[in-house]
Amino acid sequence: MFEFCEHDLAGLLSNANVKFSLGEIKGVIKQLLNGLYYIHSNKVLHRDMKAANILINKQGNLKLADFGLARAFSLPKPGGSNRYTNRVVTLWYRPPELLLGERNYGPAIDLWGAGCIMAEMWTRSPIMQGNSEQHQLTLISHLCGSIVPERWKDVDKLDMYHKLELPQGQKRKVKERLRSYVKDQYALDLIEKLLTLDPKLRTKSDEALDHDFFWSDPMPDSLQRMLSSHTQSMFEYLAPRRIRGHQAAAPQAPNQRAHQQSRQNAAVANDASYERVF
Repeated sequence: MFEFCEHDLAGLLSNANVKFSLGEIKGVIKQLLNGLYYIHSNKVLHRDMKAANILINKQGNLKLADFGLARAFSLPKPGGSNRYTNRVVTLWYRPPELLLGERNYGPAIDLWGAGCIMAEMWTRSPIMQGNSEQHQLTLISHLCGSIVPERWKDVDKLDMYHKLELPQGQKRKVKERLRSYVKDQYALDLIEKLLTLDPKLRTKSDEALDHDFFWSDPMPDSLQRMLSSHTQSMFEYLAPRRIRGHQAAAPQAPNQRAHQQSRQNAAVANDASYERVF
């Protein structure tokens, strides 16, 4: 039998009444990284890291869930390489190496997702919401800098590098763009390390757990006390659809609704998003 968990992280983040202290955010991210350290130590890749796949029970214990895309992995043999599918990980959390066609990958793909989730603890919405692989790479480039061999050795050898349009001349802006949300400097630094373009340089789970973020005041704290004031289960699929500003839509007359729908359709056509942060 599986243990019942009352919430998933996406559901908690979608509820404006749920407030996380810095200590509680540290507690969530520490448990997440401990979970990744455990599965990676046992040679398992999750391959679908996202807030909706992180379950939390009423005691505040976090569980990695949905291993439908998980697989065992091995280190590449001398002179050879693994040939895993790169059609994994939900698009908004998919690391740049998979988007560029990499098939010889390892735990770093899960750590990119962890970085996206960590930033989401403050933004309360996925930070890069592309509507295609090309668009997702554009958003990544605008946040993390242009994807070029000077920043990422041998990236130009990946299958899709010369087949997609990659923005040039982009500076890295992770800390700059997140600073208005994330006030803790240690948190910004850890997110920066998790969202490193080159997977070989991306921080590992054990390195992340040793980061000053977890060893400075306030120390990691349990969610149990905060969750005790919320008696209703919160899951992403139960949450009402959010619109810009995370405010509920007011009732509208039929002609107003038609006009609003027309504007929304135009916004979608113009590549807008009601929840996008960057």
